[in-house]
Amino acid sequence: MNKSKYIGDRQFYRGVLTIALPIMIQNGVSNFVGLLDNLMIGQLNENALSGVSIANQLMFVFYLVIFGASAGAGIFTAQYHGKGDHEGVRATFRFKLVMNFILSSICIMIFMLFSENLISLFLKGEGKPENAAAILEYGMEYMGIMLVGLVPIGITQAYAGTLRDTGCTKVPMMASITAILVNLVGNAILIYGLIGFPALGAAGAAIATVISRFVEMGVLIIYTWKKRRRHPFIQGAFRNFSLPWIQIRRFLVKSLPLMANETLWSLSVTTLNQCYSYRSLDSVAALNIENTLWGLFGVAFLAMGEAVGIITGQILGKGDIERAKDTSRKMRVFTVILGASFGLLMVCMAPFYPHFYNVSNEIRSMATGLIIVFGLIMPFGAYAHASYFTIRSGGNTLITFLFDSCFAWVISVPMAFILSRYTMIGVISMVCIVQSMEAIKAGIGACMVLSGIWARNIVGGKGKPQEER
Repeated sequence: MNKSKYIGDRQFYRGVLTIALPIMIQNGVSNFVGLLDNLMIGQLNENALSGVSIANQLMFVFYLVIFGASAGAGIFTAQYHGKGDHEGVRATFRFKLVMNFILSSICIMIFMLFSENLISLFLKGEGKPENAAAILEYGMEYMGIMLVGLVPIGITQAYAGTLRDTGCTKVPMMASITAILVNLVGNAILIYGLIGFPALGAAGAAIATVISRFVEMGVLIIYTWKKRRRHPFIQGAFRNFSLPWIQIRRFLVKSLPLMANETLWSLSVTTLNQCYSYRSLDSVAALNIENTLWGLFGVAFLAMGEAVGIITGQILGKGDIERAKDTSRKMRVFTVILGASFGLLMVCMAPFYPHFYNVSNEIRSMATGLIIVFGLIMPFGAYAHASYFTIRSGGNTLITFLFDSCFAWVISVPMAFILSRYTMIGVISMVCIVQSMEAIKAGIGACMVLSGIWARNIVGGKGKPQEER
């Protein structure tokens, strides 16, 4: 086997990690603090943990709707940047701002009107009625406060996404870390009532999170404006704020399939969790425990996926198709290695981590089994994730839609629904069967990537040499 075909040299990995490492650090710190948040709320009681978990699952749909809308224009951002077209980058930034504001407003209205009904969908499984009522109360209270932070999230995603797509990953990392520290301190004070503040429990966690969202947005806005010569897209971005219809149409053609994909995929995850909760109400808390650990150990391959999209997209924008294919191949191999390594660490943590929570032994046992399942599947998920971003980097949003959300709704969701309604197998066995489909998805991703249909320049031209910019 020709190792140089799959393994890069030291300079290659230095360049990759320059982009990926800040994303890893940002996501790692964010998920670590999320883990601490979870532990803090988990010390209250398992009903509070479940209520917050359900509310966050619904918020997760919003996050991915915003991500999908921004990512569609982000494909153009990376390629425009690779080409040296600052006006093109500026147009994508404007589009992200407008789309994210509209989507944030729509989501606020939906959650305000239907949050009780949506949360109640998760409370139909086996369990005590009084627990279900308490979970609903905690979830409604938490959700009502979190809605205040949705518009700042949309604005933050427009700024952070544009900076990342142009290769500036350190600043979004620092903004996120600043917000995370504010969130962590705020949680400690408001959940438990430290230094004279009232103990607000789960509501305190929501207030601290909303404050941190405004802090993150403020840091990004101030930095980008102060360093406007370094980031030319912001110069004149709000002067004569308009977009030609031809550009809007081009961005929408890429954004709508991605937005639909992220929305449907996040809904599929939420539906899967609802299927598991149908079998047992304890699965809500157990999956929440597993998800926080998975989020911490999954940051490496998740960040590498984003790096694949950014780096490959910039190379495609320069018109160097063969180099883009070579770079993507080496990065996919590296992503799988990271997935396998952190998956093994996750399995090793499985017997110990659930004991940090103030929950029943049944929930701890279920969480342990779930952690093992997700840890073993992580390498397959890593390859599928890298394949998704590779295909997306060339603008093939329809194919990514078929690969990602269609697979979930055609294969995973029906399987979980049938297992939860028409069999008597336990939650862990259900999750194991459903998650094993990631191996099939990884195989489909390999076929799509190896075909080369994704490798396209969608902004035209060969781009300016670096020294001319």
